Amino acid sequence: MITLTRLEILRVLRNRRYLVFTIVMPVGLYLLMVSAYSGVDTLGGVSVKAYFMVTMATLGTVSASMNTNATRIALERKSGWARQLRLTALPGYGYVVAKIAATAASTLPAIVITFAVGYSEGVRLAAGNWLLLGLVLWVGGFVFAALGVALGYSAGPDSLQPIVMIVYMALLMLGGTYFQFTGSMANFAKWTPLALYNQLGRVAQAGGSMSGGELTAILAYAAAFAALASFLYRRDRREA
Repeated sequence: MITLTRLEILRVLRNRRYLVFTIVMPVGLYLLMVSAYSGVDTLGGVSVKAYFMVTMATLGTVSASMNTNATRIALERKSGWARQLRLTALPGYGYVVAKIAATAASTLPAIVITFAVGYSEGVRLAAGNWLLLGLVLWVGGFVFAALGVALGYSAGPDSLQPIVMIVYMALLMLGGTYFQFTGSMANFAKWTPLALYNQLGRVAQAGGSMSGGELTAILAYAAAFAALASFLYRRDRREA
C-alpha cells in the first residue's frame, strides 16, 4: 500500500491537469480578485487580500480532490485497473487510502504557493498563525478528498464530468470563494461544506476558535462523505 501511495503521489504531481486546477488557477484568480476588490478594505471581517488568500488556498484543495482525483478513479474503474489491484495482495481499503493520501499530499503545494503569493501581496501573519492556518487547511482538505473518492465511484467517466462540475461549482458559489451572500441566503450558505472550510481557515488565520455548531457540522460532513465513499466503493466491488 505504501508503494501504491508513493506512485499515486508522483503521478498526481506530474499531471498537467493538477498543475492547472490546483496551482495555476487559484493563484491567477487570487491576483484577479484582489485587483477587482482593490477599492474594498475588508471582506468577511478580514482584509480583502487575506480573505482571498484563504479562499483560493481552499479552492486549490477542492480542485485537487474533485477535478483530479474523482476523474482519475472513474477512468481507472473503466480501464479495469482498479479491479486488477483487487486481485493483488493490496488490502481492500488500500486503493481508497492511497487515493486520499495522494490527494492530501498534492494539496500542500497549492496551499504553500498561495500563501507565498499572499505574502508578496502584503498579507502578514505571526509565524504561529501561518503554521496553524496551513495545518488547518491541509487537514480540512481530507473532507473533500473523501468527497472526491465518493464522486469517482458514483458514475462512469463519460457521465462523471458534468456531475463533478455541478457539485464543484455549487460548492464554490455557496462557499464564499468569490463573494459573500447577504440576507437569508447567507444563513443557508454558511452551513455548506466549503463555507465552513473557509471559515475554519479565517478563524485559524486570526488565531481564534470556531463555534461548537460549526465544528460539529464539519465533522458531520467528513463522516458523511467518508461513509458515502465507503458505500460506493463496496458497491463497486460487488458489481465488479
